[in-house]
Amino acid sequence: MQRKNSIPSNIAEGNDRGTNKESIRFLYIAKGSLAELLTQLIIGKETGYINEVSFGELEDKCILLSKSLGALIKARKDFEEEL
Repeated sequence: MQRKNSIPSNIAEGNDRGTNKESIRFLYIAKGSLAELLTQLIIGKETGYINEVSFGELEDKCILLSKSLGALIKARKDFEEEL
């Protein structure tokens, strides 16, 4: 599945860019990829490919990861402001 790889790949690419600003930019891209993944999960549930229990577990993981990415973005921004 392509989508599962884009989130960590975006984070890695941002970190390899060498600047905090680029890292933040790619964290936002990763967060967007996560939103796309959640949309695909919703579609999977609505079309019967994913059952309610599995969807709930995956949705919870997506929400937790989104919050973690948001906290990392905030920390990176705060660091950028200190420079």
